[in-house]
Amino acid sequence: MHGQTGTGVGSPELCTSCARRRRDDRSAHPEWTYALTLNETGHRGHGDALWQADGVTRAIRPFAVFDPDRVSRGDRARLTWEIWLVLAVSVGQSALYSVLSLVRTVQRSLEENQAVGDQQTQLNPTRDSQAFWDALYQFLSIFFSLALVALVVYLLWEPGSNALRRIGLDFRRFGGDLGRGMLLVAAIGVPGLALYIAGRLLNVTVGVVASPLDAAWYTVPLLLLAALRAGLTEEVVFLGYLFDRLRRLGWGWWHIILATAVLRGLYHAYQGVGSILGNIAMGIVFGWCYRRWGRVMPLVVAHTLIDVVAFVGYPLAASWWPGVF
Repeated sequence: MHGQTGTGVGSPELCTSCARRRRDDRSAHPEWTYALTLNETGHRGHGDALWQADGVTRAIRPFAVFDPDRVSRGDRARLTWEIWLVLAVSVGQSALYSVLSLVRTVQRSLEENQAVGDQQTQLNPTRDSQAFWDALYQFLSIFFSLALVALVVYLLWEPGSNALRRIGLDFRRFGGDLGRGMLLVAAIGVPGLALYIAGRLLNVTVGVVASPLDAAWYTVPLLLLAALRAGLTEEVVFLGYLFDRLRRLGWGWWHIILATAVLRGLYHAYQGVGSILGNIAMGIVFGWCYRRWGRVMPLVVAHTLIDVVAFVGYPLAASWWPGVF
């Protein structure tokens, strides 16, 4: 703590941003009792904070991810089963298929005496030769994927606590979330593209075939929805859900960050070794940011923008530089 604590309630010394954050948090967590600290500058609200639940007072850092209570020994088995079931119907299932796809790609490369880079995979392939049925199938695929995201949020919901606010998936600070997301695009997207190009040049990354933008009138809108689906699915499950659940089981923060980053890498294994390494690095950065900011929204924004560039911008780049992409 940084000095004496004060209630800060109705205090003229409490700055507008701190008062707004405390008001938002109290709305999301009415069970918390706050006492803001007086920091070195004598300004209330920029030190640590205290919150009290179930008669236990804890210190928390502003703008840090919510740290849930550990579950009792009797609830550990139930929570562990819940995690495995969620993974089995969402990102865990996809990660398994992705790894098997990579194994099959390597096997096929050895049988044909080719490099892994000579193999190809397609992003957002068409599902039917007729435009109406293709659009319908793709829209339903996106819809049911988002239903899994809704299920995860539902599992996070607790009486008296808004799960969307707790993981930071709301629009209270969208301006800041958008700015942070765009910075992450520059920090992650550009190195990720360079890693993909390097992997292609070294023949260790599978060639990605993008959907042509002029295939049908609905192609671009569906690609934008697919990018949003990827951003919500991965960030809500990897960060919002698994961080909460694994923390309740007693995992340390860095164990959670590294474990979810590895799972993220395996989720993209079908694209080759370069994609695995790149997504593990992305998972570590995103995990650290979520731990620091306590909001999943900027990470959803960043992921969605990266995939918009990949889904929409990639076909253009592939047509301009076919030897690289």
